[in-house]
Amino acid sequence: MKQFAFLASLVFLLGACSAPQKTEKEATFTNRNIKVDSEIMTPEILWSFGRVGSVSVSPDGQTVAFTISYTKIEENKTYSDIYTMPVTGGDFTQITTTKGGEFEVSWRPDGAKICYLSAASGDVQLWEMNPDGSQNQQVTKIEGGIEGYKYSPTMDKLAYLKNVKLDKTVLDLHPDLKFADARIEDDLMYRHWDHWVDPTYTHVHYIKYANGATVGKGTDIMKDERFHSPNKPWGGMEQINFSPDGKSIAYTSKKKVGMEAAFSTNSDIYVYNIKEGTTSNFTDGMMGYDIAPTYSPDGKYMAWESMERDGYEADQNRLFIMNLATFEKKDYTADFDQNVHGLTWTPDSKHIYFTSEDKGSKEIFRFDMADEKISQVTDGIHNYNSVAIAANGLIATQTSMKHPTEIISIDAETGEGTNISKVNEPLLGQLKMGDVEKRWIKTTDNKDMLVWVIYPPNFDKNKKYPALLYCGGGPQSMVSQFWSLRWNFQMMAANDYIIVAPNRRGLPGFGQEWNEQISGDYGGQNMKDYFSAIDAVAKEPFVDENRLGAAGASYGGYSVYWLAGNHNKRFKAFISHCGIFNFEQMYSTTEEMFFVDWDYKGNYWDKSNKTAMRSYANSPHNFVKNWDTPMLVIHGAKDFRIPYTQGMGAYNTAKMVGVPARFLYFPEENHWVLQCHNGILWQREFFRWLDTYLK
Repeated sequence: MKQFAFLASLVFLLGACSAPQKTEKEATFTNRNIKVDSEIMTPEILWSFGRVGSVSVSPDGQTVAFTISYTKIEENKTYSDIYTMPVTGGDFTQITTTKGGEFEVSWRPDGAKICYLSAASGDVQLWEMNPDGSQNQQVTKIEGGIEGYKYSPTMDKLAYLKNVKLDKTVLDLHPDLKFADARIEDDLMYRHWDHWVDPTYTHVHYIKYANGATVGKGTDIMKDERFHSPNKPWGGMEQINFSPDGKSIAYTSKKKVGMEAAFSTNSDIYVYNIKEGTTSNFTDGMMGYDIAPTYSPDGKYMAWESMERDGYEADQNRLFIMNLATFEKKDYTADFDQNVHGLTWTPDSKHIYFTSEDKGSKEIFRFDMADEKISQVTDGIHNYNSVAIAANGLIATQTSMKHPTEIISIDAETGEGTNISKVNEPLLGQLKMGDVEKRWIKTTDNKDMLVWVIYPPNFDKNKKYPALLYCGGGPQSMVSQFWSLRWNFQMMAANDYIIVAPNRRGLPGFGQEWNEQISGDYGGQNMKDYFSAIDAVAKEPFVDENRLGAAGASYGGYSVYWLAGNHNKRFKAFISHCGIFNFEQMYSTTEEMFFVDWDYKGNYWDKSNKTAMRSYANSPHNFVKNWDTPMLVIHGAKDFRIPYTQGMGAYNTAKMVGVPARFLYFPEENHWVLQCHNGILWQREFFRWLDTYLK
C-alpha cells in the first residue's frame, strides 16, 4: 500500500503527427501568465500550477532538459512540452509545442540530441531532436510501441520495454464465442493496483542503433519468461541499466508467479550478457526487494537498493555495492538508520548521491567510496525528490508545502540550493501562503514526535479557528514537505483551517524502530500519537476545541474509521478516502497479499495467532456501535489495493446506525483522483462537508 514516489507519469496522448515535422504552435498550452482574482488558493488555482516532470542534465553538465505539464481545466486535459535551460539558471526555452505531448526526456550519451517518448506516429515510440528543438526524428518503429528506453554508453545499442503476449485469453480458448466477456482465473495476482492483469508481460529488449536509427530486429532478453521487468506497477527505466562497456544489461525482476508472487517482495538483480545470451542472478539468496542496479562509470562496481526481508515492503532500503572483479557485495548502510533512494554515481566513480527521508523532510546525502562514509549534503524544510550531477554541482527537484516541484541548483559542498526553474513563480507571487511550523510534541510513551502545523493565510492569533487532523497513509509514508493536488495543506489552510499533520508511529525518517512499530499494532500506539498531536494543538488559544475534524486516505482512511469509533467525542466531522473498513474482507480481497499478511501478522482464521487476532480486533467495523460523528466517504472503483466495497461498507453502515454520511464515488479513478474535473470536484465536496459541520 506504500505509495512509492509515485512516480507514475500521466501521459495524455492527444494527437498524431509524422516526422520530421514542423511544430504546431496552436497545439500548446501554458498557464504561466495566468492572472488570478484572489490571493487565496482555490481548487482551480491549484490545478493551474505547472508540473515539472522528467528532468535530465546534458552529458557535459551544462544544460537541463525537462518537461512542464499544464492542465487546461475547461478541456479536462493536460499538455506537456519540453523545455531547456542552463544549469546556472536564467530564462528557459520551450522547444516543443505539439499536440500529443512528450515524456521520458533524456539526453543521448553524446549530448548531440534530446530524446523523448511520444505517440505522434500512432503508438509510443522513441524520438530524437536537436537541443534547440529542430529536426524531430522518429528512432524506433517497434510494433505495438514501447514503454521505456535507454541508450548504451557506447551508443551502439538501445534497450527498450515492450509487452509480450504469453498467456491465453478467453477468446483464445473459445474462439467461437466472439462476444463472450469474461475472465478465467486459476491463481492469485490477477489484478494489480488499478488494472486487471492482461496476458502480456513487460520484457526488456535491445536493438542495434546507429546514426539516429535502429538497425535490424530487437532481441527479447527475457524470451518466454512469464515475468515483468521493471517491477510492476511503479518501476521504470531506473531499474534497467547497461554496463559502461555496453556488453551487459542489468535489470530488476520479481521472477515469481501466482500466489507466490502475491505473498513475496523478493525481486532480484539479473545481468544479461549480450554476447553469450546468458543471464545471471547477482542477488541470489537476498530475500527482499533488490532494485535499480547502477554501474559505476569506471565499470568496477554495481550499486543497488536492497531490502532484507521478504514480504516487508517498508523494510529499510539499503545501499548495496558489489565489486565486479570479486563479486563481493556489502551493505554500506548498516550504521545508517535511514533509507536510500535514487542512487547517482559521480563521473569519477568516487561518490554516490542519493535522497533519504530525514525527520519530516527528504534530503540529499553522499556516500564516499574511499572512506565508506555517508554525509548529509542538504538540510531544510523541503523535499528533494531526485538528484543529478551537473558541471557546477548538483541539479535536484524540490517540493515543499509552499510550492510544487521546481528545479534546484545545489552547491555540493555547502548544500545551498537555488531555484533555477521558477516555473510557478508568476502564480505563486499572486498568492498568499500560510505559515508552516515544525513542532515536537510528546507522545503518551514520552517520545518526541514531529508535527507539522499549517496556518491559514492572514492568520489572526486572536481568532478561533477550526482544526483538521491529517492522518497519513502508506502506512509507512513520511508526512513530509510534499505538494499534492488533493492532500494539499495550503489548500486546506486557505479555507481557514488549522492543519495538524503528525509524523505518528510507523513512518520513515525517524529510525527503523519508529517505522516498524506499526506492523502488528494497527489501532495501537500510532492512534495514541494522533490523539497526542490534536490534543496538544487544540489547547492553543486560536483553536476552537469544539470544532475539530479528521481526514485521511489509505491507511489514513482506516485511521479515520478507527477514530470514529474511539475518539471520545473529540471530533465533529470525518473524511475517509479509500480507507480500510473491514480487515477480514481486506485480507481476502486486496492484491499484494504480502502487505496485509506482514502488517496484520497473519490471516484471520488462525485463531492461535495472538498478534494477528489483535490486529483484526482493531478493524474499524468492530467499533461502529460507537459511531456518532458525520462522515464523508470517498472511494474510486479502480482501487484494487483497497477495493471500493470497503468504502461502500463504511458508508452503508454509517447510514444504518444513524450517522449523517455522504458517499463520493469515482467510477474511473483508482487509489488516487487523477483527472482534473474529478480533482476539483473532490476539493469542493471535501470543504463543503467540513464547512457544514465545523463552521
